Amino acid sequence: MYAVFKRELFSLLNSLMAYITIGVFLLASGLLLWFFPDTSILEYGYAELNGFFNLAPFLFLFLIPAMTMRSFAEERREGTYILLATRPVTDWQIIFAKYLACFVLVIFALLPTLIYSYSIAELALPKGNIDTGAIIGSYIGLLLLGAAFVSIGIFASSLTKNQVVAFALSVFICFFAYSGFEAMSQVFGLRAIENILLSLSVNEHYQSMSRGVLDTRDLVYFLTFIIAFLGLTKLVIGGRKW
Repeated sequence: MYAVFKRELFSLLNSLMAYITIGVFLLASGLLLWFFPDTSILEYGYAELNGFFNLAPFLFLFLIPAMTMRSFAEERREGTYILLATRPVTDWQIIFAKYLACFVLVIFALLPTLIYSYSIAELALPKGNIDTGAIIGSYIGLLLLGAAFVSIGIFASSLTKNQVVAFALSVFICFFAYSGFEAMSQVFGLRAIENILLSLSVNEHYQSMSRGVLDTRDLVYFLTFIIAFLGLTKLVIGGRKW
């Protein structure tokens, strides 16, 4: 499994697409956070990163599918999965190796954004007067959100051998999981249905963690969500004759 993980990670790091997507993510978040008047922290006047944590999920909707679209789609297109499947590794080990490689890349994309926390701490009056707990909780929530989106991307990539189709599917499923249930909860009038739909919404649990409150229910939700999509991936590749 480690060999597959290392192969997949080095393949991603040697890909120009990975650097382009990470670069676009950092450029977009930096411009929106510091330069555009409507979303700039400097114009807002408060030492907090709510703008970044509200913006990042929508950037993830395109960043993560671009990272994961080649995971299984390229293996299918080039016919190399058969060679990988003959190695002494199980389907689960292959899935987890590819999943972890993509998740590590998401972490690499988030690491440079830590400079934002340092910047607002220096700009605050008095210096260092920021809500550290909320920032830590938001970063944990963002990591879990990224992990959930990676599981969707891996699943979408296993469905097709076309990377563009895998990207489009992943974006759609990620968007629906993030905003779809919440939007549906506003359509139905019954309170019971509304509560159930909200409990299924990724955004609902992400916003809960962004407030700096680490609830075990949110952690269980994200872990269940990730395992569910990885399980669907196992069903797809396990039932296919490559």
